[in-house]
Amino acid sequence: MATDNGGGAGGSTARREGGADGGCEPELSDSLKTFGAVLKALREEARLTQEQFAPLVRYSVAYIAKIEQGKRFPPRDLLDRSEEVLGAGAGRVLGAAARSLTRKAGLATWFLQWAGIEEDTTSLYAYECRVVPGLLQPEPYIRALFERHLPPLTEEQSERQVAARLARQQLLVERPNTAFSFVIEQALLERRMGGAEVTKALLTHLLVVGRHRNVELQVMPLVQEEHAGFEGEMYLAETTDHRWAGYIEGHGSSMLVNDPKAASSMLQRYGKLRSQALSHQATACLLEQMRGAL
Repeated sequence: MATDNGGGAGGSTARREGGADGGCEPELSDSLKTFGAVLKALREEARLTQEQFAPLVRYSVAYIAKIEQGKRFPPRDLLDRSEEVLGAGAGRVLGAAARSLTRKAGLATWFLQWAGIEEDTTSLYAYECRVVPGLLQPEPYIRALFERHLPPLTEEQSERQVAARLARQQLLVERPNTAFSFVIEQALLERRMGGAEVTKALLTHLLVVGRHRNVELQVMPLVQEEHAGFEGEMYLAETTDHRWAGYIEGHGSSMLVNDPKAASSMLQRYGKLRSQALSHQATACLLEQMRGAL
């Protein structure tokens, strides 16, 4: 976002990554599966297939399938739209199931909500000053991050998180009509996380991803006296009904920003960051130079 905050995002910790990829707290995971089973039962009672139901509630078939499997946090709009399709009685049942999820609000819940927003966007923006965004991380870089995770992960935990993050990256190809914009600090590339070979793999991957028509990648140079990102990383998404939401995270905490005024402020800061960073073309040249210097 398929998850990550992992960044919703950046994805520097396994707990954040787990929140969206199924590694969340057991109680929340169980309640997600319960909600999904309830939605499926109500849909089938109405004699609707997923292919018939999805367009009626204005979500993709794949997204509805993931919610029914307990792999995605149901957005509020889904409850209202489902009631319109399935009836008031079904709406009350779904509402009761949803309330059991909100009682478990916390870090994992926040990212599950954000992961759901990511999959229903027309625009997705990210500014990172801590770690390369999860959507842009090649496998060697992902493994380097999880090898350094504290407390240490078991091999099984690490493999699950790696697989989840790689799966989430399919958003870039599965949503060709979504505009993806990334602004990342040059310092993240100069750091050489994991060593020279990992960094070379990262630079090559960024060059490849940057060739996608729906992806704009910009690097913020090491020296930039006018810098609007001093408040830290941020993620922004424009939904299909043209509303903006934001997501921010830090040490063991994260927050979904739904307030229109707050989201607007984040959008203004992001716009300024784009104007201060290297252009997409200049960024590609810099990445080539950095790769050649390794």
